[in-house]
Amino acid sequence: MKSLLLPLGLLPLTARAAEASSPGLDVGAQLGQLLLGLLLVIALILGLAWLVRRVQQQGPRGQQLIKVISTQHLGPRERLVLVQVGQEQLLIGVAGGRITPLHSLREPVRLGETEAPAPEFAQRLLELISRDPKAKP
Repeated sequence: MKSLLLPLGLLPLTARAAEASSPGLDVGAQLGQLLLGLLLVIALILGLAWLVRRVQQQGPRGQQLIKVISTQHLGPRERLVLVQVGQEQLLIGVAGGRITPLHSLREPVRLGETEAPAPEFAQRLLELISRDPKAKP
């Protein structure tokens, strides 16, 4: 009964050696025990992922003092970030673990004045999938 409650890795070596030497070794029970252990590990991973997402969402709600207005990727590890702190906007360069302030904007950039953002990846993918396969691009 002890072997059914604990995964194989947690049994003492002497108990596993005694079970292996017994002629009535039930492979089905060991397989069930292995699957149960695997399901427990997967459930633990999913539970921890849920908990991390839940904790990350517990940030300050409503008025935030620092807002990321826009991000432009320049390379795999380099990007420009437009950040608003109060009424001031800063252009920041982020590269290789370094953050460098590049420019402080005198007049804030208004979101309505900038060009429309590119469609989201999911929308673009649906457009490509729904396109007639016989039509040439």
